[in-house]
Amino acid sequence: MVLYQPLNGYCYNSDTHFLYDFICRNFEKFKNINGELLDIGSGSGILGLLVSRDYSKLHLNQCEIQDNFQEFSCINAKCNNIKNNMYRGSFLEMDFDKQFDICISNPPFYHSNVIKSENENLKIARYNDSLPLEEFIEKISKVLKNSGKFFFCYDVKQLNQIVVLLGKYKLNIESLQFVHPKKGKDATLVLVYARKNSKSLLKVLQPLIVFEDEEFTSNVQDIYKKSSTHSIKAQI
Repeated sequence: MVLYQPLNGYCYNSDTHFLYDFICRNFEKFKNINGELLDIGSGSGILGLLVSRDYSKLHLNQCEIQDNFQEFSCINAKCNNIKNNMYRGSFLEMDFDKQFDICISNPPFYHSNVIKSENENLKIARYNDSLPLEEFIEKISKVLKNSGKFFFCYDVKQLNQIVVLLGKYKLNIESLQFVHPKKGKDATLVLVYARKNSKSLLKVLQPLIVFEDEEFTSNVQDIYKKSSTHSIKAQI
């Protein structure tokens, strides 16, 4: 999959690849994956495009607040022969014309009180000022169909708040996976799968270890091989 990205601005990283793999692993127990898919904060479009590539019965919808990334998402969808529907603007302020079967997102999750980049595009993509956690989860609950699936990744240090807020808005956590930079190091990222009005018990997947002896672990190498993406920096 060829993906154009901005010369100067936020580029997708390993978090998105890990989330894509996590989504696929959780889809394995379902016989038929179809319906309306919404990628929130689509950026260059990578997450929604990868999922749509592998599950062709899904109808891809994307929501993106930044003008340049709206264009990158649409260009990348066209280049990879995937039909997309772009909602242009803030997810929190968007008046959607339908509900969705699946919502996916690699949202900005850094706290607003940490040191920020001077690049405005990077600020929006990385810091949660424009998408505070509670408002984000509340809106997800509104746009998801009953029993709809919600997949996202977040800073593991905020897991206690994630658990509380998902429960508050009737989104039951069905699966978690923790991402560790190295064996013996604390987790830095959590991958979350929640389902609207579900009663299922939680399953915690084996942790994903990123590096071993300064090289990617075999699990991470397999994820990149499965994603099979090629990035091209471009100006639009």
